[in-house]
Amino acid sequence: MTEFESIVTGFEGLSCSAATLEVPLPGSATRITGWLCVEQPGAWGRDVIGDEVLGPDITPELAARTKAAHVRPTLIRRPGRTEFTGVRTVLLASSRPEGSWCERLEISDLRELLDLDLHLLNGPAPGIGAAVTDPLVLVCAHGKRDQCCALLGRPIAASLSAAHPDRVWECSHTGGHRFAPAVIVLPTGLTYGRLDEDSAHAMLAAADKGEVSLAGLRGRSCYTPVEQVAEVAVRQRIADATYTLAAPLLDDTGLTTTVPGDADPTAGIDDLAVEPAPDHAEHSTDPATFAGAAQVSHRDGRRWLVTTRTIAYPPRQASCGAAPKPAIAIEADEIRQLA
Repeated sequence: MTEFESIVTGFEGLSCSAATLEVPLPGSATRITGWLCVEQPGAWGRDVIGDEVLGPDITPELAARTKAAHVRPTLIRRPGRTEFTGVRTVLLASSRPEGSWCERLEISDLRELLDLDLHLLNGPAPGIGAAVTDPLVLVCAHGKRDQCCALLGRPIAASLSAAHPDRVWECSHTGGHRFAPAVIVLPTGLTYGRLDEDSAHAMLAAADKGEVSLAGLRGRSCYTPVEQVAEVAVRQRIADATYTLAAPLLDDTGLTTTVPGDADPTAGIDDLAVEPAPDHAEHSTDPATFAGAAQVSHRDGRRWLVTTRTIAYPPRQASCGAAPKPAIAIEADEIRQLA
């Protein structure tokens, strides 16, 4: 028994997603840049690799290869009950900060997975499959891993699939079931949580235009937690400037007055780049809670230094039925626009 198991937390009887509602989303995306998504209709075990869902003949070798190439093995299936034809879709995706890509191929034998050079996912699109030009959506529906994913994820997947049947997949565990429904957009790696149907459709509509919906945004999977928080914070600041500029202010004479701040408020998916802040960067965050700093650059030349801090929340369950443990989040403490 851990030191927290005997503590009365006030979250008893709640699902993990309900118990975590006060914990901020930014910075919670699992860090992944390479994806191997394999269609596997029907039920899944608890673990993609550990339960040998793809069969004992190839699972150990595939596990070793995905680990060596730093690629995330993910099971996918179409929402609803579909008949298996014997042909599986395989998605290869790279969610690098620049030059993200996705390719699609079909296999009839799972052993064909071992013919793939997964290290290619760390470079430009290799051309071994058909290029996928529209954003794809993965919605975690891995009920064997956590019931929140099944209960909250499947309705979102079904709704999105009804409008975009060829672009939506249920997927296995992606990390963060406490933020269910957990959603990932490929190939960009934009990761979302706590979406409802309206915000899910808005998310995909924005992705289709090369934009980023902020509702439920946890971060982009290619970045560290601190970098994710920094990017989301700057995007929110730019969005706030957009709102201000869309509603001109009047001065005492009744004439429109200029709103100070960001002059060009747009920030598409590839307009911002994030990198660790220089070691010498000054900040005012308390050293006891300082989590790190990152520099966010807009392609138009604007730059921001974002310092972050850790926030501790009372212990609660991170998975349904699990013992409580401390909850830690990272939030932006200061956003300073650089000259």
